[in-house]
Amino acid sequence: MLDKRQFYINGRWVPPVRANDFAVIDPSTEATCALISLGGQADTDAAVAAARAAFPAWSQTPLEDRLSRLDTLLGIYTERNEEMAAAISCEMGAPITMASAAQCGAGASHIKTLIRCARDFAFERPLGAHAPRSRILYEPIGVCGLITPWNWPMNQITLKVIPALATGCTVVLKPSEIAPLSAMLFAEMIDAAGLPPGAFNLVNGDGPGVGTQLSGHPDVDMISFTGSTRAGIAISKNAADTVKRVSLELGGKGANLIFADADEKAVERGIKRCFNNSGQSCNAPTRMLVERSIYDQAVDTATRIAQSTAVGPAAQPGGHIGPVVSATQFDKIQHLIQTGIDEGARLVAGGPGKPDDHATGYFVRPTVFADVTNRMTIAREEIFGPVLSILPFDSEEEAIAIANDSPYGLTHYVQTQDPARARRVARQLRAGMVEVNGQPLGAGAPFGGYKQSGNGREGGMWGLEDFLEVKVVGDWHD
Repeated sequence: MLDKRQFYINGRWVPPVRANDFAVIDPSTEATCALISLGGQADTDAAVAAARAAFPAWSQTPLEDRLSRLDTLLGIYTERNEEMAAAISCEMGAPITMASAAQCGAGASHIKTLIRCARDFAFERPLGAHAPRSRILYEPIGVCGLITPWNWPMNQITLKVIPALATGCTVVLKPSEIAPLSAMLFAEMIDAAGLPPGAFNLVNGDGPGVGTQLSGHPDVDMISFTGSTRAGIAISKNAADTVKRVSLELGGKGANLIFADADEKAVERGIKRCFNNSGQSCNAPTRMLVERSIYDQAVDTATRIAQSTAVGPAAQPGGHIGPVVSATQFDKIQHLIQTGIDEGARLVAGGPGKPDDHATGYFVRPTVFADVTNRMTIAREEIFGPVLSILPFDSEEEAIAIANDSPYGLTHYVQTQDPARARRVARQLRAGMVEVNGQPLGAGAPFGGYKQSGNGREGGMWGLEDFLEVKVVGDWHD
């Protein structure tokens, strides 16, 4: 069992001011794999003070020098990919093959892309030809509290830490207490990359503790949070008293609109995307909307794919899905599966309980419901497990209306071979991202949503702008 009870503050690993042990559970075995400490107010204050003290020098460090440190970090991250994959797999249950490729790969990709975008970003620019002596300056906002989730640890940590440091901000990171091991390994990499003391700090803790302390702290200038909508609302309210910037990436209930002219792999692609990461992705296409003329065929295909989806331990190589992250998450998913049955949805694959031969571990049966209506709980709440709801539609207008009838608006999906329809539908979907025919969005695309899916954007140029203030200076002479 790993002992990880220290925090990284002001360039050193230090013990908590007051011990508060917390067990990190391997979701494949339900056994404790590490011990961390949950921080208290004194730990948070120390980390914020270190970040505040480091800000003047780091913010004025030339951009190329800051990016050189991040280039070094990228090299270290790449060299230690196997260690990072093992940490992620152990703490949150991603199968080791997926953890190595997708989970770790997302972090490396974001570091590389954000460095490139920072080099291309115009931190100083003229207001316009009409005002040649008015200059726009983009400057770091200050000390940033970064609160990250357990489901894609390195994806979310790099999307926050890298743009913050690149723009000259200093940071205090609070990773999920459920999956902190990857973040602590990342802190080791930051240390090895030679960033100045205080530029990056890490304090473990839970939401009501360190999370609340950061969001209400008078010396924190910005909070960037990824997690549930419920927690995002609480953070916004707590941050209001200090009028700090709050950037939120919250829940989703993605609709996947499959028209009759979609390619033959559309349904299979959709269900595999839904089940990826054991369904624990905010942008998962969990509502499959199918044109009525191909509805029965789609249900049959989804049933077959779900029944053939393998489930297994995270340490086992292969293309299976692993457990969900915790007992709490498992119980929530089981409750929602039962709710779907009780509300009259037709269960065609999976269902309550654990898969055969998996009595230990938080394993969920890959589940598909057909004949779902958009009023049912399983069509409205974010389940965060391998559970797909299939709904029929009769017209393009109805499909768009169903997709938009949701409190969320993160990612929607369109499957059609008609480019004009794809453009027409994409324009009308109320979501921050629309993917078409399984084609991925480009590197550096803005990640974020409408409505209760949050505000702000992460990734690329947009991710840099989130950490910058805008200043205008008059009578500027070059």
